Order: sequence, then structure tokens, then C-alpha cells
Amino acid sequence: MAGTTGCRWQPGSWEPPRFEVGEIARDHGERLAREHALSTAQQKVLRALARCRTAALGGQLDECDSCGHQRPAYNSCRNRHCPKCQAKARHDWLERRRARILPTHHFHVVFTLPAELRAVVMRNRSPLFDLLFEAATATLLELGRDPERLGGQLGLTAVLHSWARDMSWHPHLHCVVTGGGLDSEGCWQSTPRNFLFPAKALSALFRGKFLAGVRDLSDRGQLDVGRSGSSATDDPQAFDQLLDRLARKAWVVYSKAPFGGAEAVYAYLGRYTHRVAISNARLVKVSDRAVIFRTRGGKTAELPPVSFLRRLLLHVLPDRFVRIRHFGLLAPGNVNGRLELAREQLTSDSDDSATATEQHPRSVSDGQDAAETFEALTGIDLQLCPRCKVGRMKARPLPTVELADAPFYQFAPDAPPGGT
Repeated sequence: MAGTTGCRWQPGSWEPPRFEVGEIARDHGERLAREHALSTAQQKVLRALARCRTAALGGQLDECDSCGHQRPAYNSCRNRHCPKCQAKARHDWLERRRARILPTHHFHVVFTLPAELRAVVMRNRSPLFDLLFEAATATLLELGRDPERLGGQLGLTAVLHSWARDMSWHPHLHCVVTGGGLDSEGCWQSTPRNFLFPAKALSALFRGKFLAGVRDLSDRGQLDVGRSGSSATDDPQAFDQLLDRLARKAWVVYSKAPFGGAEAVYAYLGRYTHRVAISNARLVKVSDRAVIFRTRGGKTAELPPVSFLRRLLLHVLPDRFVRIRHFGLLAPGNVNGRLELAREQLTSDSDDSATATEQHPRSVSDGQDAAETFEALTGIDLQLCPRCKVGRMKARPLPTVELADAPFYQFAPDAPPGGT
């Protein structure tokens, strides 16, 4: 599994990122709030980013029992949009998923919404995000049940992303799909290792299901149309015309290279499930004039700090919205029944014995505390004194700093007590 989000590391070494999103939030959040209207959820995220790992949240003072070296360790905000707080959440989630990964090959399928619908989705996040999950997973499950294709119930894990690499608005759904399923008789039916379903069939069925859902929401008055494509109007007729055009357009659905066994799926989920719009490690340069960050293929993007924060906050999810969901064999109702039946058949197949040994990868956190888990993941002993390399760091609590008279977005981390 990857190391701590936002840090570059190799086993036994750790290099913190030069720049952090929290720093940008503290320096430019006030201007952002003055110049642009922020929702309550966006204000909450901005506040969390600015306060994360600062004295505002309290923490502990680590002191070496040999040389006396001191190091403050402040608490994290634990906000799911924070690039510094995802490693622990990701690790805990993955540990719970280990036992449910089937010992078979898997596919990675991505469903992307057309650009013409992005403005509508932005205005209707909860209902259209839900519809994206529903239409994409129903497409896969329906094609899986088709006796002319597979004739079985697939297992799916779907993860919502709303960003492109430059943090622009780009809603799409990543699906990890089992390379086979259980038929009505409870027998495992396997797909070829290099093919799931035709891309055209996936695209056409997904398009039909999503547009039907959009029309239904619109007919019931549950959709804020706003700018429907290029038409700055909420005219229902103009919106219907947009949907008609989209019904004649090919939608982008594609399968990436298939995974191998359970460990490959586990590694993939570790990269994608708790990813946020940008990590600290992608920040190249931060100044009062510009934020430069890596995008794709060695390229970079440059934005003014306020524009950077505004684009980041585009991807704040609705409160309590679930962005990782499981369907088919992996749905909660099948975990103790059909999923285990599928596992029994796969593990008893002598031809797949090598893959079957991966079905329950060893948990690195079994019986370990947080520091031991971190060392198992990264090779870094957090309790070893970084100065003398001999003593052990002992912790005592630090008080929380009161910020009643200071804006939440203007708070810098304290200097380490006593200096370091």
C-alpha cells in the first residue's frame, strides 16, 4: 500500500512535501471568502484544511528520553477532503475490505459523463451523483446477467471522483469488477481474462439509463436545470433538446487493463478509494502570486492561489454522501451468502491455486497500535529520536490554542516549544 498521502517516501526514509494545501488555505482563505460565496460545507472544509496539524486542534509534545529533543505533534482534522488525513482512513478501510476481495481477475471500468451535463450535475450533486452510481452499476449487472454474455451476478466496488488532474470539474465513476459471477444455480461463471463487455454495449446502455433517470427527475421537478449545456436558460424545452442531442452522442465508457489476483486489486483500491482532488506531493511551487502543481505526463498547471482554492472546493461532497459503494456479490446483503459461495468455488479450483492464496492478505495492523502500523507500512519508527537516533520519544499533551479573535483561515502552526 502507498505511504502517507502527500509525502514521498521509501522504506526507512521520509521526506515531507515542501508545500501544503493547508498553508494556501491559511494565507489566502480570507480573500477567497471575501470574493466568492462559499457554501456551509465549503466553509467547513476550508476551516479544516487551515487548522489541520496546527496548535488550533491541540496535540502532544514528543520529547526524547535521551537527548531532550522536543517535537510537537498536532492533531489532524480528519476531514475526508484533506490531503493530509487520508492515509489512516484508507488503511483502516482497506483492512476491512481484505477478506471480501475474491481470488480472481478483476476489471477496471470508468464511466464518464458528457461535458454538456457537467453544469447540471454541479447544481444537483446528490441526486445526479446517486444516479451516476445507479446507472453505471445497473449497466454492469444487467450485462452480467445476460445469458448471452456471462449469465451471472458480478461483484462491484464503485468510487466517485469529480475532478480531472488539473482539478477542473469532471465527474466520473471508477468501478472494480470481478472477472465472473454466480449464475442462478450458484455456479461460478468466469469471463475471459482480457475481456469483460464490448465498450459500445456499455456506453449505449449506460447512456440510456442515465438519461432516463435525468428525464424522470426533471419531470418530477427535482432538478435545477440552470444552464443546460450552452443555453443560459431553465426552459424545459431547451433542456429536452439537450437530452435529445446527448441520446445521439457516444458516451465515454472504457475498461482499463485487467487486474491479476487479489493483491493487485488491493493495491489499486489503496490508490483510488480515498484520493482527494490534489495531494501535497503534487505541489511544485507556492507563492503569493501563483500555485504550480503537477497534472499528467510531466506537465504542470498554474493558478492564482484564490483560484486554486476555489477549484479545490468545487469537489466538496454533500454532507454524509457515500462515495464508495458496493453492489452485486459485494453488496452488504450478499457478503455472508453468495459472496462466500463464490469464494469457496474459486479457492477449490486447482487451476487457480496460486491466486487463491491471496484471498486473505495478511493485515499489517493486526494487534498493532498506530505507531506500529505506520512503521509496518513505511519502515519509519516514529518513536525513535530523529536527532540522536538512540532515545525514544515520549509524549505529553499540548493545550488547544483558542482562536476566538482570529479568522479560521489565518492560523499558522506554532514554532516547536523550546525550538528544535
